Amino acid sequence: MHVFDALLGLFLYFPEDKSEYIPAAITSVIFLIGAALTMRLIIRISKKEAEKAKELETRILKDGFRDEK
Repeated sequence: MHVFDALLGLFLYFPEDKSEYIPAAITSVIFLIGAALTMRLIIRISKKEAEKAKELETRILKDGFRDEK
């Protein structure tokens, strides 16, 4: 159990001066906002591609599939 406590102590650091949390919080917020914006961008692009695929499917089913070589 002492080995586990020693290993866990290497990764956990709780500073006495709580102002050291401010840069970490700012960085976390920046990355959270970036992740949300990236997710919205991916969803928007995906919807556009789905509309194009639906239009292509409709056009193929309407005109019939012609295998031209």
